[in-house]
Amino acid sequence: MIDALMNDREIRRAAASARPGDEPAETLARAAWSVIAEPGDGVAGALIAQLGASEALRFGLSDESFGLAEKAVQDGRRRWMPRAHPRAVRDALRGAAEVGAHVLLPGDADWPSAVDDLGDHAPTMLWVRGEASHLAATSRVAIVGARAATAYGDSVAAELAGDLAAGGTVVVSGGAYGIDGSAHRASLGAGGATVAFLAGGVDRAYPAGHQQLFERIRSSGAVVSELPCGAAPTKFRFLSRNRLIAALGAATVVVEAGWRSGSLNTAGHASSLGRPLGAVPGPVTSAASAGCHRLMREYDAVCVTTAAEVRELLGNDAAPAAETYRTDPEQIRLLDALSARTAHPPFELARLSGLSVERTRALLGTLSLEGTVEQVENGWRRART
Repeated sequence: MIDALMNDREIRRAAASARPGDEPAETLARAAWSVIAEPGDGVAGALIAQLGASEALRFGLSDESFGLAEKAVQDGRRRWMPRAHPRAVRDALRGAAEVGAHVLLPGDADWPSAVDDLGDHAPTMLWVRGEASHLAATSRVAIVGARAATAYGDSVAAELAGDLAAGGTVVVSGGAYGIDGSAHRASLGAGGATVAFLAGGVDRAYPAGHQQLFERIRSSGAVVSELPCGAAPTKFRFLSRNRLIAALGAATVVVEAGWRSGSLNTAGHASSLGRPLGAVPGPVTSAASAGCHRLMREYDAVCVTTAAEVRELLGNDAAPAAETYRTDPEQIRLLDALSARTAHPPFELARLSGLSVERTRALLGTLSLEGTVEQVENGWRRART
């Protein structure tokens, strides 16, 4: 595939446009990986770390053996091959050119080294619209929370983000409705910078109702994704995106969250990375704050109520919590595909999750030992508690 990309003049021009002044081979290889592998694919990450992006692409799409990791590589090839089309890479680069997006690669001056803490699950590259230098700012805080935020949550998020941004801290969030949107808007209103990580391509405004907000963010901040232009957001990609928000933030603050809010997934990533974790308390009668109270009670999150307390959090060397949320991307994808009511056979779960049938069976065995899933007559489902 890499030879086909390098021999296509249009694709080479598009790569040069996305990353001016550099030999396009590395850009093309990493762009190809962003097309064929889902975010956080650890097998792809390990190959790239060991072989380099170009050689890893050659090897990953070949039938060569890989010794002790052979099974993992074979499973990876089953995931990657259906997407391995030079045209898809060309379309992604063309889409980036159309919206004025550029790419960041590891080692670039503006590459956020904080995401390298994700190891093999770090992003292969980042697609950026706006000012990439904000990703490497010295002071960054992730502010996240519920989409269905209350007036209280919106108010607190705006107060925290506005105060922090006015003091030069870059506010990082996910561009969603609710707390995310309040944090972004307050940062911009204070004349500060903010970064929005998307779960789809940077050429797609999602949610659509935030299109004008994203335009404002691009003018004084950055809209970022590890997914190529044209990629659609999915539930798994939202969860995978959360690890980047947590990694980029020197601290993460959850303003408002229900008991099972996706924001707790971001908090779990922050905890596993050893990032300081804060939570804003709410009324004990409010279901919208139940997740925040859970973080403080069960996961050692620090209670924060003001921007000054968030700044104190930035100065702490917080240790990871004793217990962390599930962060394995393949387990998350499989659990997303499982239902508590309807059982599915392994091949159907493999189709829904984008995993190989063999890997799906192995993960089901692990999750069964944990008591998370159960096998019934018609297949597998989430265990009922």
